[in-house]
Parts: sequence; C-alpha cells; structure tokens
Amino acid sequence: MDRRDFIRLGVVAGVGAGIVAPSTVLAEKSKQIVVGDIYYTKESPGRWSEKVAGHLPSIGIEKKEGRVIVRVVTAHEMKNYEHYIVKHVLLDKNYKFMDEYLFNPTKDKAAMSTFTLDNYSGELHVLSMCNKHDLWLNSTQV
Repeated sequence: MDRRDFIRLGVVAGVGAGIVAPSTVLAEKSKQIVVGDIYYTKESPGRWSEKVAGHLPSIGIEKKEGRVIVRVVTAHEMKNYEHYIVKHVLLDKNYKFMDEYLFNPTKDKAAMSTFTLDNYSGELHVLSMCNKHDLWLNSTQV
C-alpha cells in the first residue's frame, strides 16, 4: 500500500468513526434514566438518605370494571409554601408522561392524589416533587 493511500484510508476511517461513534454513544445515553442526577429512589437516595420516608411516594393499585385506580401518597408535611410536595406525576412503563396532580399547600393538608387509567398493564412510575428535597421516583407493576 502506498503511503498516500494509507493516509487517505486513515483520514476516511477517522472521519467515519467520528461521525458514527458519538451518535451511537449519545443514542445509548438518551435511553438511560440517571438516578441521582434527575431523581432519587429508595435504593439511591443520594444526599437525601435521611429523607426517604417522607419523600418516596407510596403507590396503591385497585382494578375496577376495566379501569385501574392509582392512589399515590407521599408521607410529607404540607407547611404552606415553606416546605411541601409540589406535585405527583404519573409515567408509563417507558417513562412517558401520563398525568399529574399539582398540590395547593394552602388547601391540601396531605400529599394524596388519585388517577384513573383505562385498561393499563405493565410497569407504572410515580414521581413526587418536594420544593426543598428534589424529585423522588417509585415504581409498581399493574
């Protein structure tokens, strides 16, 4: 192989790898949900290890007449706008938004919400957002 052909081949291979590899790495990263950077869980409470009990949402499931009733409770105080649960967010098995409930800390005395789904099955994820202690995720199977 001629030296010039070798250099050309190296440049073409380098450019090709530079285009394909980053897009492959980025595509894989976008599929990952990053615990501790976006939300916290019971298993990975990060800097809030002492806050799990009051921030992790509890999920209750009831099936009734082809519908799934999801009851979410976060055992957290509602101290007006000083310290409260902002909202509960319901996500499907692919972490796609389904519904949310926004709390009014001047009226809501407890962080409880109810969602009704038609014929849903599979994994279900719930987020609970505290105004001081970030976003918490819990999951269940329907």
